[in-house]
Amino acid sequence: MERAEDAGVYKLSDELAIVETLDFFTPIVDDPYTFGQIAAANALSDVYAMGGRPLTAMNIVCFPIKTLDISILREILAGGLDKMREAGVTMVGGHSVEDEELKYGISVTGIIHPAKVVLNSGARTGDKLLLTKPLGTGIINTALKGGVADEEAVSKAIRCMVALNSKAS
Repeated sequence: MERAEDAGVYKLSDELAIVETLDFFTPIVDDPYTFGQIAAANALSDVYAMGGRPLTAMNIVCFPIKTLDISILREILAGGLDKMREAGVTMVGGHSVEDEELKYGISVTGIIHPAKVVLNSGARTGDKLLLTKPLGTGIINTALKGGVADEEAVSKAIRCMVALNSKAS
């Protein structure tokens, strides 16, 4: 069965399933620490979207060591780790590769009761849609890359992107 879900779910028993995801991307803001927070919050949101509780995470990093200072990587990882701590998630490892383009994200493993999995493929006409964050961060990020974003809009978008969806979940 093909679905476009946010994470994979694997049933371990009648009472327990694991929720797994991996998400990483190129920087969408200039500040490395904030980028780390955004990337971690984004990956954690995949587990929350399924109704799960994230437990562990692993970093995935592509870093151009020959062209960027290692302090940038330290800041990205610190931002990601701080967001994971906020979520009560334990960092258990990760992997890095040298690459010409910077990319960062995390793989997250969480848990859920198999009967409580939330699927986005189950939506039907007439269902109520609850927005956990305002729409438009993608548009603001595109404007930022083009150098035409309003500073206040960027600040609001960043606050939304670093916010965890744990309460909404």
